[in-house]
Amino acid sequence: MDGGRRLLRSVNGLDSALAAPRAVFAGASAHRAFSAAHSFVAAPAKRHSKVEKLPPRQRLRQNDGFWRRLVEFLNLPGVGIVLTVGLFAGVGLYGAQLNGQYAGFVHDHGHPRDIAARALGFGVDAVTIAGQIELGEAQILQVAGVNPLQSLLFLDVDDMRQKLLALPLVKNVSVRKLFPDRLVIEVVERQPYALWQKDGTVSIIAADGAPIDVFHDEKFARLPFVVGEGANLRIDEFLGLLAASGDLREKIRAGILVSNRRWTLKMTSGVEVMLPEADPKAAIALLARLEQEKNILEKDVVSLDLRVPGKVYARLTEEAADAREAREAKAHGKGART
Repeated sequence: MDGGRRLLRSVNGLDSALAAPRAVFAGASAHRAFSAAHSFVAAPAKRHSKVEKLPPRQRLRQNDGFWRRLVEFLNLPGVGIVLTVGLFAGVGLYGAQLNGQYAGFVHDHGHPRDIAARALGFGVDAVTIAGQIELGEAQILQVAGVNPLQSLLFLDVDDMRQKLLALPLVKNVSVRKLFPDRLVIEVVERQPYALWQKDGTVSIIAADGAPIDVFHDEKFARLPFVVGEGANLRIDEFLGLLAASGDLREKIRAGILVSNRRWTLKMTSGVEVMLPEADPKAAIALLARLEQEKNILEKDVVSLDLRVPGKVYARLTEEAADAREAREAKAHGKGART
């Protein structure tokens, strides 16, 4: 309008400009044509397009897919029964928990989630155990905590693996789930390698020196036998001495590690043979020769000291020492010692 409240342009032209936003919803071409001629009304048309809502009937049609899928799921065989059982079980367990009976229920029937998983076919119906030699299947299942009240779906295989690795005989173990209802346990055992005595207790040890079990089965009696602090960690060194002993090996009962430096051999005859710290294999070769030539291990000796290269020092038994002293005294005309 001008100052006299008169229109500066035709009312018909203004009507056509105000009607143009309706063309925006009709198509992009109409929108572009309107924007080119009357750019001052294009912005309101965009604001209107953002807040437009679908009719209620159209919104309901969009949700038809969800409800149809839900109905199809509820019509699946067994779903209704499971949901009903779950409802009653939930109500019953809630009441039992309030009465302090929940722990007893879990002990007798398992956790509610396991009950539901077993009902859906995810129980632990088969357990395959492989690799065990000394361990029994019952012991493995007990330590792992496997029982028929569990479900494969909620079984904690990492926790089971840590429990089995805590067994001294187990070197490694894997636990796998094979759905829907099978559990696989594969065990790698430490093999009995030697016997080790420390503080009066004899243990079966593996090749790495780790104790496996307390010695109580005679079938392990022929394993190499070492004694002393740290002897279990130097078992291969002792086995090297046995290999160098040749035919003398059957007469070596045990190896005693002294001060974590050198070995003393305990023979089956009871004689102790002290080996040098340096080159003990040469001393064993000397002992083998003396045994072959003079049966030195069958003599009345308590110990043989081979720590000085090329020499042998023998300590006689008390009876042998007395007899020798008597012979020497008689030879010198001094009479026997009283």
